[in-house]
Amino acid sequence: MRTMRGWFRDTTGGLPRTFWYLWTGTLVNRLGSFVLIFLAIYLTQERGFDELAAGLVLSLWGVGGAVGTTLGGMLADRWGRRPTLLTSHLGAASMMLALGFARELWAVAVGALLLGLFAEAARPAFGAMMIDVVPERDRLRAFSLNYWAINLGFASAAILAGLAAEASYLLLFVIDAVTTLTTAVIIFVKVRETRVPAVAVALAAGAARPRGALRTILTDRVYLGFVALNLLGALVFLQHISMLPIAMGDDGLSPSTYGTVIALNGVLIVAGQLFVPRLIRGRSRSHVLALASVVMGVGFGLTAFADIAWFYALTVLVWTVGEMLNSPSNSTLIAELSPADLRGRYQGVFSLSWQLAGATAPLLGGLVRQQAGNGALWLGCAAIGVVMAVAHLASGPARERRAVALRPPAAPVEPVTVVRPPAPQAAEAAAIAPTEPVGSATDGYAPEPDRDRRAAPTR
Repeated sequence: MRTMRGWFRDTTGGLPRTFWYLWTGTLVNRLGSFVLIFLAIYLTQERGFDELAAGLVLSLWGVGGAVGTTLGGMLADRWGRRPTLLTSHLGAASMMLALGFARELWAVAVGALLLGLFAEAARPAFGAMMIDVVPERDRLRAFSLNYWAINLGFASAAILAGLAAEASYLLLFVIDAVTTLTTAVIIFVKVRETRVPAVAVALAAGAARPRGALRTILTDRVYLGFVALNLLGALVFLQHISMLPIAMGDDGLSPSTYGTVIALNGVLIVAGQLFVPRLIRGRSRSHVLALASVVMGVGFGLTAFADIAWFYALTVLVWTVGEMLNSPSNSTLIAELSPADLRGRYQGVFSLSWQLAGATAPLLGGLVRQQAGNGALWLGCAAIGVVMAVAHLASGPARERRAVALRPPAAPVEPVTVVRPPAPQAAEAAAIAPTEPVGSATDGYAPEPDRDRRAAPTR
């Protein structure tokens, strides 16, 4: 029991209050994330649109999300994290209701486009605020806790959404809007602005105010290389919601079986994600990311040999372990590679990689599967995992050097002024206590080398 309390304290203790408000908002928002789970089914079964129209609506949601992440990142840096979060949540709640009441295809399409824009605009601001309030030493724990909340909320939403859909599909949109508004209220009441103006950041670093944010990002080869690796990983990872249900259907497995198998992903993350920080603490992030890439690749590669439910379940469990290792290391590294005054835009570029993967992963997966076969698709995913692992190992040192260079300078410690007593007093002190050398810990003085060491900035 004592060990469990110690683990809980080490996992959750010492994090700032603002983080817990953001964490609560994440959990509430994810508990109501009904619409995206059932949107394709709603469009085809409830609204009567064909597959092409439904695909168009989902694509427009992705286009809106790509625009939203870019715009949200810029606003988070220029306007502020808090107003960006409030505006995006209020806009998303409004569009959620509008989409629920829309009937014509054009109205549904516009609603999906604007919903994607507002919903995804919150991501860069949220990520930047998390980095603002959580010290670097605690970010691994903080991002793991937030990722745990996301999966707990999403797994619960999948169950609740099924119950709500039986009553009314409109209820899905209403509940989703209410939870989004609840998150906005939490931010409005409890969360203050955390953005530090660019001028203050520049002055703190002893440099001139940075110019050309877009140029800075486009010329940051270390960061863009990391984003490119994330795009590759996302292309593999998102096959679980595009090609995996098709593969299982070809083997005669029902949609409900797919739902049960894929639910193991959330169950494993909720059960084990909070133990990951202690497992990877102190280890090379590049090695952890490389291992995660291999494990995820192996998990998806095994799908080529699966033909029954338990084998598919095994593949999901394997690549979920890779996902659990990847997420916290990925998030902390993105945080450290983002300059303080450009955190929102850097988070936006990172989120954009997921939006691009969401739009292209189904197309590429379907093309490979159609032209080369099911086995080639999944073995190709395994090959990409190995390539990513090698790339992480090769690019890791440059990323860590960049992360060190971007850390704010430590505040210099005031030098310790040593006032030595006059010679007669020193002699008298020595006569009284001859066994106590000057400069020892007991007399309050320090020898010169010790003083210099304490006066030097430490990290």
